[in-house]
Amino acid sequence: MKKIEHLFEGVIFSSRWVQAPIYGGLIVGAVLYSYKFLIELIHLCTTVRTISEEMLMLGILTLVDISMVLNLLVMVIIGGYATFVSRMNLESHEDRPDWLQKVDAGTLKVKLAGALVGISGIHLLKSFINIGNKDFTQVKWQIVIHVVFLFSTLMLAYTEKILHSSHRK
Repeated sequence: MKKIEHLFEGVIFSSRWVQAPIYGGLIVGAVLYSYKFLIELIHLCTTVRTISEEMLMLGILTLVDISMVLNLLVMVIIGGYATFVSRMNLESHEDRPDWLQKVDAGTLKVKLAGALVGISGIHLLKSFINIGNKDFTQVKWQIVIHVVFLFSTLMLAYTEKILHSSHRK
């Protein structure tokens, strides 16, 4: 019976590798999003003489938005893999991100939520810049959603702080 239990526990522990293809797919998604970034950048470069300052600002905010989504993807890919699948032997790597040494599931959630607040804020800013072309109800819902993201992130961070301070005692 002990052999069966040990075998079953080995299978359960090995099941974490089911997530590896998901992180591979997210890498492909990041490459596709990088392509969209380049397309938008080329568009801005080729039209900069003819577009208004407002349109240029919206284009740049789109680039910032794409950058933030890609940062979010990198956090999910590296942090999720290192937290849930397999430890990454990067201690001596010169480009190792500082946040990776402090990442656990809770910290990763707070970082992801913070990134979502930033992305939501960029979308809200784009709406405010282009407010004349927006429906008031749509902008109102964007504000509500942003505030919910912000409140949720603050509550997640506070909960993590409480959990981490109780573990230190």
